[in-house]
Amino acid sequence: MATLKQFGAAPNLLTMLRLFTLPFLVITILDGRWVLAFVLLWIAGISDGLDGLLARLLKQRTVLGEYLDPIADKLLLSTLFIVLTHVGVVPRYVTVLVFSRDLGILLIATLLFVTNTLRNFKPSFLGKANTSVQILGVLTVMTCQVFHLYGLTELKQLLLWAIALLAPISAAEYAWLVFRRISMPNPQRAA
Repeated sequence: MATLKQFGAAPNLLTMLRLFTLPFLVITILDGRWVLAFVLLWIAGISDGLDGLLARLLKQRTVLGEYLDPIADKLLLSTLFIVLTHVGVVPRYVTVLVFSRDLGILLIATLLFVTNTLRNFKPSFLGKANTSVQILGVLTVMTCQVFHLYGLTELKQLLLWAIALLAPISAAEYAWLVFRRISMPNPQRAA
């Protein structure tokens, strides 16, 4: 699929919609309009699920989508952590640990990519678990702002602690896996 044509693929349009909702999500949170922010978060979440489904069903997997989707996901999560910390519903230490992990991984991946040492960076089990807990944590934090259900605050605290614990552990696992892979002979690095 030609580069410009990839922008018109339905999955990529949905991913761009997710990116488009981000500033409005930030504004509504900063304005304390939690119900609207909650709705926008769900729109972003649904579009995230649909873009992958459409890519498979319509056979519209694109190189642009392979890069755009994870960038949109990370941008959404990272921005939400900053904004939710700013308004005081996520503790600073959680956001610092999340950003420290992501920045460390980004720096290592960039260095390895630029030096042509290692080119493929597949997420590990702990990396996927970390992302899943972050998504569930942000969703729970936002839900707590809209609904006051029994046990929801306790769940929020548990998830925030899990995020704070998983972020450095998954970063350490990533560093260990990378070290192990670059220590192997060249033919085995590709695996």
